[in-house]
Amino acid sequence: MRQSSLSKKQLAVIDEMFAGELDTDAILSKHNVTRRLYNKWLGDENFKAEFTRRIEWLNLHSQALIARYASLAAARLVALTDSEKEETRRKACLDIISLPRVIEKNQMAPADDSPTVENLNPQTASRLLEALAQEKNQ
Repeated sequence: MRQSSLSKKQLAVIDEMFAGELDTDAILSKHNVTRRLYNKWLGDENFKAEFTRRIEWLNLHSQALIARYASLAAARLVALTDSEKEETRRKACLDIISLPRVIEKNQMAPADDSPTVENLNPQTASRLLEALAQEKNQ
């Protein structure tokens, strides 16, 4: 897949999507792209590949940013254990204790058959949300 196989308009729409300043409808309107044409683009392998490539890059960038500041965050949590406020000290200690489990959980790859947000169908997601809402209201 080469970026050059996409039109300037397609690249401009993708750029706007990842700039995060406008919603999809506003972006399509700004570039005079109909929803029908956009849906056709979504079916195009080159367009999807570029979109996916950018998502993967952003995910990697986010992971690098989090890794860069993890030691600073840990140091600040340790410093908060000396806070004058008892509740702040307590929460900092709990966060420090749970930090290794959070890191381990984030490093573990889900099994191939594990349900993830990406492979939940809308009906299943809806039922899960309903169950969670009912549980919260009880």
